[in-house]
Amino acid sequence: MAAALKAGDPAPDFEGLTTDGTRVRLADFRGRKLVMYFYPMDDTPGCTRQACSLRDHNAEIAARGAAILGVSTQDEASHRRFTAKHGLNFPLLADKGGVVGRAFGTIGGAGLLSAAKALVGMADRVTFIIDEQGRIAHVIDRPDVSNHAAEVLALL
Repeated sequence: MAAALKAGDPAPDFEGLTTDGTRVRLADFRGRKLVMYFYPMDDTPGCTRQACSLRDHNAEIAARGAAILGVSTQDEASHRRFTAKHGLNFPLLADKGGVVGRAFGTIGGAGLLSAAKALVGMADRVTFIIDEQGRIAHVIDRPDVSNHAAEVLALL
């Protein structure tokens, strides 16, 4: 398990496919902030509330110079269904093998619940706000799913 990331740490480099099949890397976001949020599973009640909160305030987040990227271990097809069903206006990264989640410490973290989720390949719910230079500016390790956009906006 990776050590817990904290503000000031460089964000781990990553690469993966998004909802529409586009390959993205951390370097693609240089020069702008990135709200990178990890969530356990598509189309579950908490994950849906969190995604919809960010969807509803995406324009405000973008106005503050940030992009949003959701990350979970489901595949692109699951992400496409979730995106279409809820009208999400930002990409989701398909972290099928959990490589990105492990690099960010959201899979296999401390505690019984984290260990149980790791056994089935699910990430903990954690949001990283990454600055324009690729460093972690803020970590929200217990997001309020219904008001997550407000939490993010307060930190941008």
